[in-house]
Amino acid sequence: MGRHPDLRHLLLVKPGSQARLTKFDPGATFGLDKAAAAPLTQRHLERLSDLQDRFWAESKRSVLVVLQGIDAAGKDGTIQKVMEAFNPQGCVVSAFKVPTEEELDHDFLWRIHKRTPRKGEIGIFNRSHYEDVLVVRVHDIVPKRVWSKRYAQINEFERTLAESGTTIVKFFLAIDRDEQRERFQARYDDPTRRWKFSMGDLEERKRWDDYQRAFDEALSKTSTPWAPWYVIPANHKWFRNLAVSSILADTIAALRPAYPPEPDLPTDLVID
Repeated sequence: MGRHPDLRHLLLVKPGSQARLTKFDPGATFGLDKAAAAPLTQRHLERLSDLQDRFWAESKRSVLVVLQGIDAAGKDGTIQKVMEAFNPQGCVVSAFKVPTEEELDHDFLWRIHKRTPRKGEIGIFNRSHYEDVLVVRVHDIVPKRVWSKRYAQINEFERTLAESGTTIVKFFLAIDRDEQRERFQARYDDPTRRWKFSMGDLEERKRWDDYQRAFDEALSKTSTPWAPWYVIPANHKWFRNLAVSSILADTIAALRPAYPPEPDLPTDLVID
């Protein structure tokens, strides 16, 4: 089927490094084309299916996948195309929208901690606790003296999860401004997808540069050895799917999940 570059290495935001999305090519494919990527992606999806089955049976640890990106970056599409490899019995998807009144009465991590995966589960976050250093920052919802402390709080929260047996892998889906415009237009033009479009999307689009600066700082300050960020070139959906499936499969494979030992049963058991 062929091979592809080590995307887990190439797309990693190295802990302690300075992320600069302006220097990143969201259209990069590292020499691959769509036809070549299709069988590779399928192979990774098959790996993920097998790995999850072992992980669920083992039921000793958990995996948390965080998906972030600007509007129309492809978070929903990634869940649909990549996470279809998982049995829903052991995979829980959580989407974080505007906090409720109850959630606002607690610290910003309260609603997040409640949705972290149990042992044996793979949890998917569609947006996450990072909204509290992104949207909150760009819209000046809380003062800088508040949100600026949250990077360290997030790192410690994720360290706690990691030390409790949760492997965390974070994907930032990067698209450029032209690609976002085309996706917004496609949503608006398609009657079956127009429900996903709102005029508020255009207002947010005006804040593109502010979001890029917020993304840069979040990626730089919260990519850690225990919860690394990967910046995924997402202009091409087929490459996004290849990259996410490859990195996720390699991450789970490194945990070496295994079926539990066979129970001590009689060799001549007949069930009637």
